[in-house]
Order: sequence, then C-alpha cells, then structure tokens
Amino acid sequence: MLERLNAYRVMWVLVFFDLPTNNKKERRIASKFRKRLLDDGFAMFQFSIYMRHCPSRENAAVHIKRTKKMLPEKGHIGILQVTDKQFGRMELFYGKKQEALNPPTQQLEMF
Repeated sequence: MLERLNAYRVMWVLVFFDLPTNNKKERRIASKFRKRLLDDGFAMFQFSIYMRHCPSRENAAVHIKRTKKMLPEKGHIGILQVTDKQFGRMELFYGKKQEALNPPTQQLEMF
C-alpha cells in the first residue's frame, strides 16, 4: 500500500495547448478537444492548460496515449508528466499574492 502512495510514483499529466480559433469550425474543434480532456478526467488549470492526477506511471501512460489519439490536426499541444513530489513544489500566485496548492481529489480505484 505504501508503494502506491509514494510521491515519486504518483503522477500528474499536464496538457498545454494553443489551438487556432479564427473561424467557427476551428472554435468547434478547440471546444471539442477541451471537452474530451474533461471527459477523460482532466481539470482546467488555466484556459489552455489542463491537468490530471494519476495514481501511477502506468495510469499516466494510458491517459497520455488517449490524449494523443484525440489531438486536433492544427495547433500546438504539449504533454508534460511530472511526479506528485515535483507538482507539490509548484508556487502559485494570484497577482502578487501567493496561493496554497489545492490537494488533489481522491479517486476511487476498483480492482
């Protein structure tokens, strides 16, 4: 059980993107991409940055593979995988005021 909760084994997957939105079709494609990320358990961190907590590297790999399958034809997309330990070292600010990092929501795993 302790191995499963190791901060170096638990992963965060972040998806960064800049998609074209010059016309109605491009806006629809960008919106669909965002919706599919949400459907896969990602949460919006900023408008073009979505993140997902994964209990293991193997689980992170599944979501990265799924994200790659839904990539739109145009735009710039980055996928970053970091450990929970690295993610916990992030400093967040609202203007000049530092904010606390919200802990991840617990996900129920069924075996």
